[in-house]
Amino acid sequence: MSNIIAIVGRPNVGKSTLFNRLTESNSAIVDSVAGVTRDRHYGKMEWCGKAFTVVDTGGYINGSDDIFEEEIRKQVSLALEEADLVLFLVDNREGITPWDDDVADLLRRNSKPVLLVVNKVDVNTQLPAASTFYTLGLGEIYPISSSNGSGTGELLDEINAIFTNAEDVLPLEEQEDFGIPRIAIIGRPNVGKSSFINELIGQKRNVVTPLAGTTRDSTDVRFTQFGHDFILVDTAGIRKKSKVHEDLEFYSVMRSIRAIDKADVCVLMIDAMEGLEAQDVSIFALAADRKKGIVIVVNKWDLVEKDHKTVLEFEKKIKDKIAPFNDIPIIFTSIPKKQRLLKVLEAAMEVNTNRTRRITTSQLNEFFLPIIQNTPPPAIKGKYIRIKYVTQLPIHYPSFAFFCNLPQYVRDDYRRFLENRLRENFNFTGTPLTIFFRQK
Repeated sequence: MSNIIAIVGRPNVGKSTLFNRLTESNSAIVDSVAGVTRDRHYGKMEWCGKAFTVVDTGGYINGSDDIFEEEIRKQVSLALEEADLVLFLVDNREGITPWDDDVADLLRRNSKPVLLVVNKVDVNTQLPAASTFYTLGLGEIYPISSSNGSGTGELLDEINAIFTNAEDVLPLEEQEDFGIPRIAIIGRPNVGKSSFINELIGQKRNVVTPLAGTTRDSTDVRFTQFGHDFILVDTAGIRKKSKVHEDLEFYSVMRSIRAIDKADVCVLMIDAMEGLEAQDVSIFALAADRKKGIVIVVNKWDLVEKDHKTVLEFEKKIKDKIAPFNDIPIIFTSIPKKQRLLKVLEAAMEVNTNRTRRITTSQLNEFFLPIIQNTPPPAIKGKYIRIKYVTQLPIHYPSFAFFCNLPQYVRDDYRRFLENRLRENFNFTGTPLTIFFRQK
C-alpha cells in the first residue's frame, strides 16, 4: 500500500488548511474566497513512525456557475479512484449543504475507506452541532479545528490504525520477484515512458499512442537481456482512448507515487523540447524524499537544435533546479533513433549498486576523522562540537551516523559539507544520502 490520503469536500471548508497542518507546510494556498484550490497539492506527513502521502483536491461542487466546476469535480473523482483513504471534510459552522449531500452520495458508492471530518470545531461548545453530520450516513465523525489543531491527534491515530490493519503481504505473483531490482519509469504524460519500455523489450508489451496519458495502470515487465535481470515498472498500462480526456497531470503524479514506492531506482523521463518543468521537479522530489535511486533521462533529444555547448548548458539548468541533491546521472536519448537507451539501463543498475553500497566503519573513520580535525564544526554560543566517530547504519538506503557530544548544535551547512566529502570519495551518484548526528 502506498498510504495515499485524499482530502475532499466542497469549497471553502478548510481542506488546504488541514493539508498544511498535516504536512507541516504552507504549500497549499489558503484564502477565505471559495474555490482557491483548483489543482491538487501533494505532501508528505509522518505519524507514529508511518509515512503518508496527502493530496489536497479542489472543492467538489455540482450545479454552480463556476467555470472550473467540471474540472474540480473530475479531480475529486480521480482522487477517490487513486487514494487508499479519503478524508471527507465538512464545515461545522454552515452545517449540511446540498453540496455535502452530493459528495456523501459519491462516497457511499465508493469502496475506499472514508473518514468524515467535521472542521471548524474550534471550541467544545461547538461540538453538539457536529453531531448533525451523522445523518450523512458515513459512520463516525471526527470533529477538528484545522486552524488551531484541535482534534487532529485523534484523527491521525485513526488514520494510523486503518493503515496498520491494511494487508502488507506481497501478492503471490510478486513473491518470486522479491529481491530483484525494480526500476520505475516515471515522468509527466507523453514524454515517451511506454515507448522506451517497448523499444527495450522489442515488443508492444505496453499500449502506446500519441495521446498524452494513454497509460493508466501500473505494469511490471521482467527484463533479462544484455546481461541484466531486473523489473521495469511502467507508471501505467492499458488505457482506452475514450478515457484520455481525464485529468492527465493528476494521473502522472498519482501513478508515479505508486511506482516510486515499489521501485529501487526511478528513471525520471523529461521532454527535451520542454525542459525540466515544475511537475518534473515535484516528481523528482517524491523519489528523493523516499530515498530512491534516480536517473534523469532527457528524451526526444533528436528534436533539439544543438551545438558543442548544448549538453553542458542543459545539464546545468537541470542541476540548478534540483539542487542541492544534483549528483544525478543525466542521459540524453532518442527512442526512434535508439540512441543511448541501453546506457539508461546501465546507469540505473550502477545507481542501484551505489544505493546498496556498504562502507566499513574503519574506512569511514580513516577517511573522515582527519577531515573533521582539519575542518571541525563551527562553535555555537561558545560550545565546541567534537565528532568522535562515524558509522553506516544497517538500513536499506545509504545513511550515516556521526557520534558527537552536542548533536543538536550541528548546522545544516556542515551536514552538507560532510555529504559532499562522502560523495567525492565514495560513489553514491544517483542516490540520496541521509546523515544523522547522535549523542556520544
